[in-house]
Amino acid sequence: MTRLRKSAVLALIALAVLTLTWAPPAAADDQCAPPGVESASALPTNLAAAAGGPGEDKYTTPNVQPLASVNRDALGLGTPGVLTVGTLSDAPPSICIDAAGQFTGFDNELLRAIAEKLGLRVNFVGTEFSGLLAQTASRRFDVASSSITTTDARRQTVGFTNGYDFGYFSLVVPTGSAITGFDELAAGQRIGVVQGTVQEAYVVDTLGLDPVKFPDYNTVYASLKTRQIDAWVAPSQQASGTVQPGDPAEIIENTFSLDNFVAYAVAKENKPLIDALNSGLDAVIADGTWARLYSDWVPRALPPGWKPGSKAAPLPQLPDFAAIAAEQQPGAGTDTAVGPKSTLSQLKDSFLDWDLYKQAIPDLFRTGLPNTLILTVCASVIGLVLGMLLAVAGISRSRWLRWPARVYTDVFRGLPEVVVILVIGLGVGPVVGGLTGNNPYPLGIAALGLMAGAYVGEILRSGIQSVEAGQLEASRALGFSYSVSMRLVVIPQGVRRVLPALVNQFISLLKASSLVYFLGLIASQRELFQVGRDLNAQTGNLSPLVAAGLFYLMLTIPLTHLVNYIDNRLRRGRAVTEPDDPLDPASPARTQEMV
Repeated sequence: MTRLRKSAVLALIALAVLTLTWAPPAAADDQCAPPGVESASALPTNLAAAAGGPGEDKYTTPNVQPLASVNRDALGLGTPGVLTVGTLSDAPPSICIDAAGQFTGFDNELLRAIAEKLGLRVNFVGTEFSGLLAQTASRRFDVASSSITTTDARRQTVGFTNGYDFGYFSLVVPTGSAITGFDELAAGQRIGVVQGTVQEAYVVDTLGLDPVKFPDYNTVYASLKTRQIDAWVAPSQQASGTVQPGDPAEIIENTFSLDNFVAYAVAKENKPLIDALNSGLDAVIADGTWARLYSDWVPRALPPGWKPGSKAAPLPQLPDFAAIAAEQQPGAGTDTAVGPKSTLSQLKDSFLDWDLYKQAIPDLFRTGLPNTLILTVCASVIGLVLGMLLAVAGISRSRWLRWPARVYTDVFRGLPEVVVILVIGLGVGPVVGGLTGNNPYPLGIAALGLMAGAYVGEILRSGIQSVEAGQLEASRALGFSYSVSMRLVVIPQGVRRVLPALVNQFISLLKASSLVYFLGLIASQRELFQVGRDLNAQTGNLSPLVAAGLFYLMLTIPLTHLVNYIDNRLRRGRAVTEPDDPLDPASPARTQEMV
């Protein structure tokens, strides 16, 4: 055990030294940096032919209220003067976290400019797309910013502003694929989409196919590069920002979104905020801010007949993106082809980028590690207290205690962890929002603690019931009451027997802490997994996730050895290392003297 402690201390010291001495390298491959007008692209020639144009616009407002008439006190914000925005971190260049740990991207920078026109501060909170609209509808967020394509189905849940961007889909396939267009997608092919997106609806409803659903863009693209899927139907911005030169993938065709424009989502009943955002959007279009941000982040030609803002907003003055794109094309005779990489080279580039390890470790140490430990330790305390109550109730002679404990245990052990977290976050969160200040930490800790309590309760119950009945009978014969006998004799022995299982549960809880991100976290609240995932989104490389995994190993491996040590100690007892006490009648020396 001493050797194990020394190794753990040395590992922590080495990690701290690396954190303090390593300077993050220049983020040359930061996909969350604005690509600039040099990356401009023309309107795809196959756009209109693929989907018949953008269709009829039924929702854009004819005009907006004057900006000066907006009443900030009537916007229904969760925090007065602050626009709380739910967003994502893994879809550059539209929505992402940059190398400085700030939420940015075209969508978010545009929203900052709109909020400035309205005199509001912006607080960005990261979450998962699968829960974003529900969290917005329940007022967890005032606004959802995530390149959300408006659809009639989504309008049943939330309201939308006027459009600030248009959406079209890109078909991405592995290099050398036989698939050359949307019309060649067929049943039996593995077509990847991000779950809950309009691309999923397009593949299911329009193409009539059954796609492979992924939780985020990075995962689906990693699966495409390793040929685990045959194609990826992606938002055009994410596809162009993700597919890099030399990657074993290419964008082969585009199609215009059949479901209207891209807009910000707001709670459906909060029309004053929708109207205010529309006024701010028209204002940033009129003063050229929209055109500047658009040219910096997503420079591509607008489709015919479409423009951002209300119908009364001026047409943005944009550079000739088609001409710029033509100038950027390599000249004739210039060999710019990048040969395919070997499988070993791809694995090395994806998992063993040393510069990214150096960039990830300081943020993992300073932000991810403390938050992971806070979540785990606090939830463990709740789980231990609740588990003990459930264990005692589970062995009680009263059915009024046994049955509720049994039902609670069955429910919380039977539900997936992410379901419990979302139910508590979206169900209880709005009720106690005034007490928590809309901070997801208390809700996340409560959810993890409630789940841990169900498992810990069963562990403790089995330990208590493993204690021989004679222990209880002997203590009762000595005059102890039943409750005193349980508290002083039976329960301590039962807990001692299941200590290894309790430590294993602590390890499971440590890993489950990453699911709290579903409730929405600001950048400084991210735990280990999310810090690694965000850097993965910035660079398109899996090395940051491997670095996060190393931190988990740094925490779990010592705990695993601790479990083994405790188990051996309990089974074999303490080794005798001290000299015999000559005054102890049981010592060998004293026994020999008496003989």
